[in-house]
Order: sequence, then C-alpha cells, then structure tokens
Amino acid sequence: MNDAITEKRSVVIEREVAHSPEKVWRALTEPHLIEEWLMKSDFKAVAGHGFNFRGDWGAVDCEVLVVEPNKKLAYTWAALGLESIVTWTLTPTGTGTHLRMEHTGFRPDQQQAYRGAQYGWQKFLGKLEEVLARTD
Repeated sequence: MNDAITEKRSVVIEREVAHSPEKVWRALTEPHLIEEWLMKSDFKAVAGHGFNFRGDWGAVDCEVLVVEPNKKLAYTWAALGLESIVTWTLTPTGTGTHLRMEHTGFRPDQQQAYRGAQYGWQKFLGKLEEVLARTD
C-alpha cells in the first residue's frame, strides 16, 4: 500500500488562556461544563472509559486514552467514518495556561471532515474561553 494514501492530517490549535491549568482541566473534564462549550456527553476522566458526545447533527463515539490531571487528556473521536484522536495538552505559564488541542487522523479523502474540524474547533475553543471566564 502506498504511504501517501495512508498519510494522516491533523488540526492543531494553540491558545494562551488567562486561567490556571486546574480550571482549564475542569472545563475539559466535567460533563456539565463540557456541554456548555462542546456537546452533551457522559464523559469521565478515566482511561478506558467509553463515552459519546451528542449534538443536533448526531453523535461521536469516544474512548478515553490518556488522563494526566491538569496536564494531558486524550480520547478517540469516531464519527461519520472518521477514526481519530483528540489530545489536549495544558502547560502552565506565568499568566495562566498554554492550551494545545490536536485532532489527528484525517485521511486525505476526508477533506470535508478536516475543514469542518478546523472551523468547528476554533468555534468550540472560543466557547471554552467564554465558559472559563464565567466559572469559578
């Protein structure tokens, strides 16, 4: 099989947020907060936990892969033929947290999903910042 065909693409978004890694972690892992910026879910920060995100358009099936409290979170993201992984990395800074989101696993023939993720994650991270600004 040709390697060029199996090459995967990633969406990477990095932001500096004026909130502690602990606060950002809560927004990434507490279902009532996740629902405010992403979608409804039955998420639990436990490696191996299967869960899903539910939106008006359908659902995303996921499994938690990595849990390093206040540092790193990764889960699978399977929807509409896309088998991918979302990884959040939190790095403390002098003024808050450097937040990095990487969504990897887009095949070259999944251009629409790739573009949708680029747009969608920018929107979701904007909402995440709003949630952080109004929660304690």
